[in-house]
Parts: sequence; C-alpha cells; structure tokens
Amino acid sequence: MSLSPSGSTPQLVRNAQARIPTAYGTFFLYDYTDTRDGKEHLALVMGEVDGCDDVLVRVHSECMTGDTFGSLRCDCGEQLHMAMQRIAERERGVIVYLRQEGRGIGLVDKLRAYNLQDKGYDTVEANLLLGHQADERDYWAAADILQDLGVRSVRLLTNNPAKIEALRSYNIRINERVPLQPTIHAENAAYLRAKVARMRHLLQLPPTPSPSVSVPLTVDLRMRVTLLQERMARHFAHTQTPHVTLAYAQSLDGSLAAAAGAPLALSGAASMTLTHALRAAHDAILVGVGTVLADDPRLTVRLVAGRDPQPVVLDSTLRTPATARLFDHPRKPWIFTTERSEEDARRRLSERGAEIVLLPADAAGRVSLLAALEAMQMRGVRSVMVEGGAQVLESFVAAHLAHYAVVTLAPRWIGGVHAFHASANGALPRLTHVAYTQAGDDLIVWGEPTWTPTSNAGGEAA
Repeated sequence: MSLSPSGSTPQLVRNAQARIPTAYGTFFLYDYTDTRDGKEHLALVMGEVDGCDDVLVRVHSECMTGDTFGSLRCDCGEQLHMAMQRIAERERGVIVYLRQEGRGIGLVDKLRAYNLQDKGYDTVEANLLLGHQADERDYWAAADILQDLGVRSVRLLTNNPAKIEALRSYNIRINERVPLQPTIHAENAAYLRAKVARMRHLLQLPPTPSPSVSVPLTVDLRMRVTLLQERMARHFAHTQTPHVTLAYAQSLDGSLAAAAGAPLALSGAASMTLTHALRAAHDAILVGVGTVLADDPRLTVRLVAGRDPQPVVLDSTLRTPATARLFDHPRKPWIFTTERSEEDARRRLSERGAEIVLLPADAAGRVSLLAALEAMQMRGVRSVMVEGGAQVLESFVAAHLAHYAVVTLAPRWIGGVHAFHASANGALPRLTHVAYTQAGDDLIVWGEPTWTPTSNAGGEAA
C-alpha cells in the first residue's frame, strides 16, 4: 500500500476477505489491520472496482449507537444503509468502515458527550468540554484501503467538506460529491443544525416545527417509521420498483368519510404527527383527484422536521382545480392523466406549475396504476405513500400493488364511506407481520398485505 501518516512504510495490512450477502445484495467484506495499534478497519465492496474510475464510495466512521442499535440521535446508521442501497442500485462501489467511534473520541467519551448534549450543549461544545477537538478523525487508512483496492477515482457519498479535503490530501481523486440527505426529526434536528453551523456540513434543513402544532412521537412510533424506511430501502434494492405504502385513517366501522366528497378529520393530534413523519419518510405522496376536491390537502410535512414528498395526483380527466392548495407545495406537483383529459385543462394546470403526465388508461378509463408506478420510478421515486381516497386505496389493493399498510383506527363510529367493498372480496388480502402502536387515543395498525393464492391480481385502476 502507498500511504501512511508518516508517508514511509506501510502500516495497514489486508488480512482476509469473504462474501457477505445482505438485504441490499451481495458484497465482499475486506478486513485490514493497522500494525501500529492493532485496530481493524473494513471495506465493504460490491462489483469490480480495481482499476475503475468514478467508483461510488462512502467513507464511514464507526457509530455503534447509530449503526448497531439504531439510535435516532444522529444520522450515521441511516447514512450507512443509504450508502449500501445507492451502491446496490449501481452494482458497484465501496464502503470504507473506519473504527474511529464518536468522531475519534471513543465510545465512552461519546456517551459522556451525549449527556452534555442533554444538558443543552451542542455536539461540538460537548467534545471540547471533554478535552477533545470537535473532530479527531483521520482518513489515511481510508486512502490506503482505496488504493489497495485499485480504485482510481471516486464519487464520494458525503455531506462533509472536511472529509473531501482530507482524502484529497492523501491523493485520492474525488470527481464528484454525492449528497446523503438524512431524515430530520425531533431527536436529531439540533445535532444536524450543529453540523451545518459548526462543521460546514452541506445539508438542507427545514425550519424547526412549532411545538404548539405537533405532538412528539413516542419511541415505539419512531421505531416503526425507521423500520418501515429500512423495509422500503430493501424493497427498492431488490426490485428497482417503488415501494407502495397505504397510509390512511378510518373509524371503528371502517368509514373514511361521512359522505362521498365530504371531508372528515378522523385522526387525533398524535396520529397527524405520525402521518407527517410517514410523509417525510417517503419520496412521493399519491392521492386521487377525489381527495383533492374533497379535502384540498397541502400534502406537505409541517408537524415534524423533514423533507416534503413529491405530490402526485391521479386525475384521468383533469378535474383538479387551479386553486388547489397543492400548487403551493414546495415541489411542482405531478398530475397523472389520460388522453381523456382536455388540452385546455392540461395547459391551465401546467401554467399553475403542475407537470402533466399522459399515461395509459385501464379498462374503466382511469389511469393505469402500473403505468403510474413506472412513471414515478423513471423520475427517481423509490417509495410512495398512498393517502387516498377510497377508490384509489381499493384500486391499489385489488391490483396487488400495496407492499405495506399503516392504518389509523379512530375510536369513533361514522356510518359513512368505506374504502373496500364486498365486490372486491376475492382480491382483498389480510395483514401479516402485524404490529400495534398507540398514538394518543388512536390505534395504529402496521402490517404487510398478503393475498391468498386464489386471489386475482390486477394492475390497472384509479
């Protein structure tokens, strides 16, 4: 190997390598030892990288709390899994896993720093109070590993300019920075703000939500959202198609609304916060035009710190009004329609900022769901949350296109509009791998729709 801190004799030795099948695909894990201190560093490699340019690379410093235990205090575990997913999508790349816990201060002092952060100090102040630098990491071992693997140049998965500068100082050619935008929530928002303000990290952070309009999520609810995110990442890595989550609220008698076309607020404050956290976890949010007409939803994330999903509307004849609030969404809405829509309506909604996408229709003249999913996939959507209305929900279920469901049960009887009808019984699944969590007075049911072998699958509707 070429480089060491002193620039003299090699101090990193490759010991062994082995095939590692993961939820994202098959990698090879390389083990290296620093001969000076016996510390082991790792490289997780997919595909051929020897002699290759523009290899997708993540240089990741160990975070036991985040990587192993799924701590929500930081974005480390999420970044590691995002990197594995990105590499799996391209079938080539390297994750260099450096054993320098807590930005180099070690696990014990990292836990002490957490205690200081709970008293109001930010992550940099906590390190300094413990007698450390803000960041004590070094990247010479990462440079040696990349050179040992024969990587000629990299596209680096990072938000940290200092990491780029350090690797370049060891003659690693970085042709592009690839950002990793984390999920932002109450537990990590202050930490991420400190990264931006104190350590130059390149992140897009939304305004902090007002505590007066949001109810903090419980640990159980946060864990369920995280597990769903991991599930969605595995699904896309394996299938390269968007993961579809049905998320809706209903009364005890199964009503979604009191009457067709009439809005009804069923969820309590805690459930609404969960809905916004789920929105932030998905790339896109999809509704039918009936929901737009009845509820005039904004389809944004307001009750938690997080990303606004891409709004998607199924509207086969373009009944979406130009006054709809979704046109105030930070992202330009996509309206999927058919040839049945009129040119004037397409022009009018385009002038309001919508992207009008013409798609094939099903036998009933509605937008084909398979075509809609393909259109979203081509636009980079890896996960979509379907919020309604009743016809759209039933269509996704009848077509066997729902991969997961998050159903809020409100403790009320309505006697109104149901999502699923007796005529669809032959295509209706049951939920498996079910979990239940409470959100205020509401009960949240989580599960995987599973169809019997005799159910008839479809692919068109809405």
